[in-house]
Order: sequence, then C-alpha cells, then structure tokens
Amino acid sequence: MTTSAHVTTAQIPPEQPDHWRPRPRSGNVDGVAATLPCEPHPLLELLHALPTDDPQRVAARASVIEWYLPMTGYLARRFARRGEPVDDIAQVAAIGLIKAVDRYDVTRGVPFAGYAIPTIMGEIKRHFRDSTWNVRVPRRLQELCLQVASATDELTRDLQGSPSSAQLAARLRVGGAELGAARRAGGAYRLLSLDKARPGSDEQLSESLAVRDTAMAAAENRMLLQPLLARLPARDRRIIVLRFYDELTQSQIAAQLGVSQMHVSRLLSHALSRLRGMA
Repeated sequence: MTTSAHVTTAQIPPEQPDHWRPRPRSGNVDGVAATLPCEPHPLLELLHALPTDDPQRVAARASVIEWYLPMTGYLARRFARRGEPVDDIAQVAAIGLIKAVDRYDVTRGVPFAGYAIPTIMGEIKRHFRDSTWNVRVPRRLQELCLQVASATDELTRDLQGSPSSAQLAARLRVGGAELGAARRAGGAYRLLSLDKARPGSDEQLSESLAVRDTAMAAAENRMLLQPLLARLPARDRRIIVLRFYDELTQSQIAAQLGVSQMHVSRLLSHALSRLRGMA
C-alpha cells in the first residue's frame, strides 16, 4: 500500500457502502449485533499504514471517523428510553468511536466493530454512571437500578402482568432490602424542579410545598428580647426564662424557687411590666 497517496473517498472500493451499516443479528456482543460488515475498512488500513507524523494522517483519521459515525447513532438509540436526549448520548458515543479509532490495531486481525462496539458502549455506560444522576449513589445501586428496569420488562412479558417484589428479587438474585434500595436510588436520577408547575395546575411545586413557619417570628422576638432581659434583675430574668423558654407552669417555678405560686405570679407580672416599659 502506498502511504503517500492522498486520502479521498475515491479510495473506497465501489462495492463498499458510503457509510457503516449494521447487518442483521446472528449473535450478540453486549446486546449489539455481532455479524457486521467485513473489517477492517480500507481507510483503516490506510490510516494504520501512515506514519504518525504524516500530514495526511489527520485527513485519513477524519475520514475513518466519518465513515463509522452511523455506528454511534445505532448504539445511542439503544439507550433512547433511559431519560437522556438521544443526541447527547450520540455525542458521548462519538467520543467512544474516536477513542476506538485511535487505539485500534489492524495487525491484530480483530474486526474493528468487535473492538469499537464495546469501547463505545463502555463510554455510554460511563456517561450514565458518572454524569446523569442528580444525586450521587453507589455504582452497585446504579447498575442494579438499571437491571431492575430490564428485569421488570422481562417478567411483565413472561408473566403477562406486573411482577411482585419477590419475583423481581428472585430474578436478580438480590435481597428485598437491596431491591428496595435500588428502587429508592432510581428516584435520585432526576430531581423535580421547584419551579415546575404541578400537573393540571398553574401553581408551582414550590408553592404547594411552602408552609408558614411560626417559629421564624418567635426567633425574631427572642433576638429582640435578649438585650432587654439582660437589664432585668437576675430573679426576674430567671422567672421569665423558666416560664416562656422552658414552658414551666407557675407552680413548677414556685417549687424551683421555694416560694408560693401567688408570689411567682406577682413577680412575673412585675417583670413583664418592666419589659413593656423598656420596649
């Protein structure tokens, strides 16, 4: 093969299609068709033959990536029901394709698709594991959460009805507690925005969750009272704290101070009058 030839689409033999296309399945490689077009493509052979410092290598590499780019869309569509835009998944798959093109070794005799597909699938799965969860959960629970969804579909099809938790746990060979943890982890994948409208209403979710916190006003009053209480005699200050902070009855306060309940009542009234005068 002449390494100095310019890389153009004219170098692709006429019998080759314009782009990579999957063939019907006759096996399975991680759930993807194993019977694929003949490999490697002539452009891959040319890319491998070019020296690393050859200026034509950039064009050859771009041509190879473009020729196999439909593979990324084919694999990305397999994840279309995972809650992520297919275009975003396709971009991640394209990164996996670029890595596969750069690392592929023609001399090993391995079909490029057999090497590229696991590389691309790994990149997509890594993206789902590391970049799409709103709340970080252990990797084991992330993987089990996906397995729960797949097993639920399979059992629903087999049983012609919704499977029970026990049936799901038996299919996945996990305990009930682990299955429950995986289900709860699924709720951390996408968090609801508080600005989102409630179903069938124009009211925002934040408005339906908001409640009036009466303790906020009490906290403000406590801050205002602190400097005023400091100006009271120690016994009056203690009586007010016991009555309104510790919420003791006048009888309980009297027992602590060793005086009568009537005396506590008079002291409390006198202390409150002084506080009102200070305010």
